[in-house]
Amino acid sequence: MASSYYQRHLFFCLNRRENGEQACNNHGLAEEMFHLAKKHAKALGMHGEGLVRVNRAGCLGRCSEGPVAVVYPEGVWYTYVDGEDVIELVESHLRDGKIVDRLRI
Repeated sequence: MASSYYQRHLFFCLNRRENGEQACNNHGLAEEMFHLAKKHAKALGMHGEGLVRVNRAGCLGRCSEGPVAVVYPEGVWYTYVDGEDVIELVESHLRDGKIVDRLRI
């Protein structure tokens, strides 16, 4: 059995809707937080093959709880309100393997 290419994968829902329905990126926060998480993971030297990857995603189906992000392989879903939350996700879950219960959905 082959090992995973990444230890962990963080996906940010960046879906937008123009019809007024709830979507994770309607106000641009998700896009900004995606870039912050990727930049921070790279700064910590943990982004890349055999380590972690931060990726954009389309709709993840949890719009009413958004903005949302999910970490695999654990399948842990998060919401966030600002950059401090995202930094905590990167450092606690991606780097240290500790789930951030206060942001979990």
